[in-house]
Amino acid sequence: MDKSEKKKELIRSLKFLLFSISAGLIQMGSFALFKELLGWTNWLSYLLALVLSVLWNFTLNRKFTFKSANNVPIAMLKVACYYLVFTPLSTMLERLLADTLGWNGYLVTAINMILNFVTEFLYQRFFVFRDSIDTNDIAQREKEKENR
Repeated sequence: MDKSEKKKELIRSLKFLLFSISAGLIQMGSFALFKELLGWTNWLSYLLALVLSVLWNFTLNRKFTFKSANNVPIAMLKVACYYLVFTPLSTMLERLLADTLGWNGYLVTAINMILNFVTEFLYQRFFVFRDSIDTNDIAQREKEKENR
């Protein structure tokens, strides 16, 4: 990988980080709204907040991080498959470390968020968008500018 490709991947990683932080804020904010203001149960509030967060994160990363023009339903199905595995595993880890072993719940949640960030980036980069990176209209315009 040459220097410009390394720089491109670093920028891609930083964009993914920033969008993930924004998705985390959306998840926390919507969870608080559903739970505290609407009085919904924890599991329903968590699930809906997670779905909103995933949709936000997927949309921004597809368009701006991976600049992908691939089939949206197929890409979203692949991301849903990731969450079908990650959600129960992270919930079990949360329960084991916080509820059974007495670890601080916020620490365990932070660990799960870091695990989610790293594994989801790798999953999206090398599976979901692998063959369609830099194929959308934004990437095409950037290539045209470079060739001028």
